[in-house]
Amino acid sequence: MDKHLHIVCLDVPYPPDYGGVFDLFYKLPYLKELGVKIHLHCFEYGRGEQAELNKYCETVNYYERRKGHKGFSLKWPYIVSSRASEALIQNLCADDYPVLLEGIHCSYFLHEGRLAGRKVILRLHNIEYLYYRQLSRHAGSLLRKIYYWNESRLLKKYERDIAKKADLVLAVSEKDARIYEAKFGTGSIKFLPVFLPWSHVLLKEGLGSFCLYHGNLSVSENENVAVWLLKNVFKDLGLPFVIAGKNPSNRLQKLVNEISNACLVSNPSVDEMKDLIAKAQIHVLPSFNSTGVKLKLLNALFCGRHCVVNEEMVELTGLEEACHIAANAEGFKSILIQLFHRPFTEDEIQIRRGLLSKYYDNVLNAQRLIRWIW
Repeated sequence: MDKHLHIVCLDVPYPPDYGGVFDLFYKLPYLKELGVKIHLHCFEYGRGEQAELNKYCETVNYYERRKGHKGFSLKWPYIVSSRASEALIQNLCADDYPVLLEGIHCSYFLHEGRLAGRKVILRLHNIEYLYYRQLSRHAGSLLRKIYYWNESRLLKKYERDIAKKADLVLAVSEKDARIYEAKFGTGSIKFLPVFLPWSHVLLKEGLGSFCLYHGNLSVSENENVAVWLLKNVFKDLGLPFVIAGKNPSNRLQKLVNEISNACLVSNPSVDEMKDLIAKAQIHVLPSFNSTGVKLKLLNALFCGRHCVVNEEMVELTGLEEACHIAANAEGFKSILIQLFHRPFTEDEIQIRRGLLSKYYDNVLNAQRLIRWIW
């Protein structure tokens, strides 16, 4: 019997040029290869329609996300209410195939009971209310702080309600699964690692030539990490430091220009980013938010040399052994000085290979997902 599956994506998942769409896109070819006929539904708000998706899907539908005041609600989180598309629910209800909702963002009709009688799987990409609480703490303006705080408040109530409405909830980390169980009493939750572009480690022994922080710099959390590193770690350290990512602010560009050993690579291409990751000696990756899974860390572990992180970045990921963990700015400085002239070895490559293959095998994870749905 043919296996048909609706997948509802919070964004257009191609090109996979930022961490948030890795899991969305890279599961498509693996599910197709295993015989799943995918009916993809995407909210489009700037990335455009992508013909590449037709290679992996039986059908691809696009829906406008209602941005600004059109999508705002006093009752629902904005990330949810702005994706409440009547055209989407009409398409989903045209048959009785299972539905995979990619993110809390896409769950409005599940919450409203309009997917009753259907097999519905909810994929968590984060504990959203905790993520927005962190965004509120680190927001640069009062208006943003208030917006993120209110979104966190609405999300906590919404996540508590939605947690028991899906047939199965899939978390991207063991920690997120435990939080949902403890906070919301979710019984039907499983850990499914994210799907990735790498099927094996692509590591080089020896020495690189700089320290690197990379990420989507238009995300306030990532910008705040970069600023923290510049001010508290690299300003008087003397080691060459590269920050690379999408859409850096004028504030960040100005600060980089004030520090002689730092430089900024704005909007690198996919190939340029791969080159930077391969040539770096140390990946410096603290996080101010401990939920979800950090794709930038996995990118560095699969493709780069030494990784220096804080506890928030690796807690309950199973990847602690592959990283050097610092508690504060002084800890980062001390470890960076020790590692900058220390070659990356074959023994370290073997540790990475063992840890990463344990969790991040796309074929096994696709098989597991299919087994859980059918």
